[in-house]
Amino acid sequence: MANVPRGLGSSSPLAGRRVLLGVTGGVAAFKACLLTRLLTRAGASVQVVMTRAATRFVGPDTFSALSGRPAYVDLWEDPGAVLHVRLAHEADLAVVAPATANTLAKLATGIADDLLSATLLEARCPLVVAPAMHSGMWEHPATQANLATLVERGARVVGPVSGKLAHGDEGIGRLAEPEEILGACETVVARGRDLAGRRVVVTAGPTWEPIDPVRFLGNRSTGRMGFAVAKEASDRGADVTLVVGPGTVEPPEGLRTIPVTTAEEMRAVVLEAAREADVVVMAAAVADFRPEKTADAKLKKRVGPPDLRLVPTPDILSELAASKGRRVLVGFAAETDDLEAAARAKLEAKGLDLLVANEVGREGTGFGSETNHAAILSALGEDEPFRIWTKRELASAICDRLAMLSAR
Repeated sequence: MANVPRGLGSSSPLAGRRVLLGVTGGVAAFKACLLTRLLTRAGASVQVVMTRAATRFVGPDTFSALSGRPAYVDLWEDPGAVLHVRLAHEADLAVVAPATANTLAKLATGIADDLLSATLLEARCPLVVAPAMHSGMWEHPATQANLATLVERGARVVGPVSGKLAHGDEGIGRLAEPEEILGACETVVARGRDLAGRRVVVTAGPTWEPIDPVRFLGNRSTGRMGFAVAKEASDRGADVTLVVGPGTVEPPEGLRTIPVTTAEEMRAVVLEAAREADVVVMAAAVADFRPEKTADAKLKKRVGPPDLRLVPTPDILSELAASKGRRVLVGFAAETDDLEAAARAKLEAKGLDLLVANEVGREGTGFGSETNHAAILSALGEDEPFRIWTKRELASAICDRLAMLSAR
């Protein structure tokens, strides 16, 4: 769904915000003039920083007139100050429009050889990039890899779109319209604290069900998906409790983290934490079964295969749903086939608000992968269809839904 700006007649989240607008050397640089006007009319204070190549298309004086502030080009324009540091620390939001392939490569690899790239390397504010380039450059694996790096770090990407390009060509690579870029900026700024005051419990990783003191029943979950959700929720102002199973990758720093091992331990911690929670996200891959009895000593190979009788582990989500109240419940379904049908049945059977259907069992998706082939199913029918997401993108989309559901 395209981002639609709130318009001049209503209060914009950009009002009173300081926006750093980076303009790079592409034919679409002229559209940054309209974007500057839209940002200022939304109430933002706009500081334009241009690359030297951008000045071949639009002069700095044009942006100075539109923004009411000097447009900077050179790293040494203000000899009495460390200009790139000052500009970076003043910004509440950075936008690069158009963002050329060269600029994307610099941002992804940390090159800082001009004022704009040095400023953005120093900046710690949210970043929106609006790429614009010829189709071949956009589709090149190097550009896509650089873009994936920026997205993984949290950048919001707008466009490009298909249309007429330079040299009389047509295809994908055209800069998104300024109104859509403005809408993305408003969304990024608004979401910065859209979960403030919400108490969110997130589970992550596997559970290990002991067979004996050495062996256990477990699964391949690394915890990455739950960690991504927990960090995104925390970054957006939520008070997060992270319940972590064993054998995971390192969890995010700065979060309240409670380690557990078995499904029973996770149940006890989650039910206690959920009593005061507004949202529970069960991203953990909780074992479905455990051995009925755990051997006190290591089972010996020479005795032969053990006779293991398995019994179900507690269904934590069903217990939470039984006393749901106004609490928002999110489940995950890791499936190898009949993904949507199985996930839809789980969503309805457990009385969840959202369910993330996640394909596992093949390369490039699920446990241990950087990406997920997943869909977000909603009890209200507002679904996100199956597609490939990075874990950060999926976490962001889940938190978008949490913010909307919590506000209802």
